[in-house]
Amino acid sequence: MPRPAQGTELGETIASDRAGALAVTLSGVSKTYRSGVGISVPALDGVTLEVQAGEVVAVSGPSGSGKSTLLHVIGAMDRPDQGSIQVGDREITALGDGERALFRRRVGFVFQRFHLLPALTSLDNVLAPIMPYRVEFDKVARARELLGAVGLVERSNDLPSHLSGGEQQRVALARALINQPGIVLADEPTGNLDSANGTMVMDLLLRLRQEHGFTLMIATHDPGITARCTRVLRLSDGRLVADTAAESGPPDPGQLNSQVEGQPSVDAG
Repeated sequence: MPRPAQGTELGETIASDRAGALAVTLSGVSKTYRSGVGISVPALDGVTLEVQAGEVVAVSGPSGSGKSTLLHVIGAMDRPDQGSIQVGDREITALGDGERALFRRRVGFVFQRFHLLPALTSLDNVLAPIMPYRVEFDKVARARELLGAVGLVERSNDLPSHLSGGEQQRVALARALINQPGIVLADEPTGNLDSANGTMVMDLLLRLRQEHGFTLMIATHDPGITARCTRVLRLSDGRLVADTAAESGPPDPGQLNSQVEGQPSVDAG
């Protein structure tokens, strides 16, 4: 299914010229899982789509429609059964296991359940994805900078158990950016949060995308989130059934800075 045309105003909000943002192309991608009793369950069925570098794309649809699976195959966390996927200059469906692991270092993942390591501090959780590797920057300085960007530098030494749900997700956002990814894949990132913290996390995602220039894809069933993206992909039973430009798109990041920088958690949720 071809991508929709976008108006000038909407296109101007997309940082497609930022260094490192990755485009995505799927051609005829299918994925089927097998249940414990041998029943085949199709998760993706011949999905074809293109995402431009720097876009903010919502992946919507009911539970079981294939939203999470789509993000997993784009992020090389799972392999499709058929079709090809190209992210940036790499056809990831042609990569071996070691190459796929290297590719995943260019991807930032944000999950609904945070997946922070309970024995590590906020700072160490942000550092965790790069601790085994050599990098061209000061790891600790970058981790502190990212915690500052999500308003939590003062919680650097706190364990996840001492943080609210909103704070844990903000640490997870910082962790997703530690490798300077070209694409961030967020799977229901506000699903475990109340509305106030959910709005704050979405504000942060949009602001950080504008500042760092990555492509952002968000799996969600929340119409409030889809309305804030530049484009909405709708899945049903593993098929791409709609691909439309959103009416509004992301707000000006200048409107977000005063709302989230250094802001404490809204509640203990």
